[in-house]
Amino acid sequence: MPTLDRATFGGVSNSISSSEAWLALGQQARNTQPALRSLFESEPDRVAALTISAGDLTVDMSKQLVDSSTVKLLTSLAETAGVGHRFAEMRDGVRINSSEDRAVLHTALREPANQNRRVDGQDVSADVHAVLDAMGSMAERVRNGEWTGFTGKRIATVVNIGIGGSDLGPFMAYRALGEFHHPQIECRFVSNVDPTHLLAALKGLDPETTLFLVA
Repeated sequence: MPTLDRATFGGVSNSISSSEAWLALGQQARNTQPALRSLFESEPDRVAALTISAGDLTVDMSKQLVDSSTVKLLTSLAETAGVGHRFAEMRDGVRINSSEDRAVLHTALREPANQNRRVDGQDVSADVHAVLDAMGSMAERVRNGEWTGFTGKRIATVVNIGIGGSDLGPFMAYRALGEFHHPQIECRFVSNVDPTHLLAALKGLDPETTLFLVA
């Protein structure tokens, strides 16, 4: 496994951007000008070849401007960069966040409660699911009217305030799960420090029935 230096330019390690895998990928990009129509004509099994499944997730890459050789070059680059090794370190709780000297463990957020993942003697799985349970309980109390505003009226609008992932994640989930929206609850999103954005989101809202979430 190669040792990657920490000197970076544009988020790419110097040792990776000068590797054979990186240079080969760049050479292919310069030498080809792919068009989707021609790619489908030259690769009749393109959809099957460029579709992968993991669990219930299916990813179809056939509409991207890549061919099988591009995928091989990208795979080679990932191997050169040690992506698999770094993923294993993240999954196992190694302190790969060097700026804060801590584990990352994004995967722990998606694991079942009985995973019993421990890091430095701490039951991470239990911690994660305690928070998930609290979130689920709060959401249910808002939906059934048990969680009320300061005058006792049920919540009619939830305003999420967040920037970056604190906006895009909740907004994406809200849009994706539109079929399950509560008919009496509306969600609005504020993702800009510009006060005009906040004023637009608050237009017509009743303070007695509005819940703010600061992400």
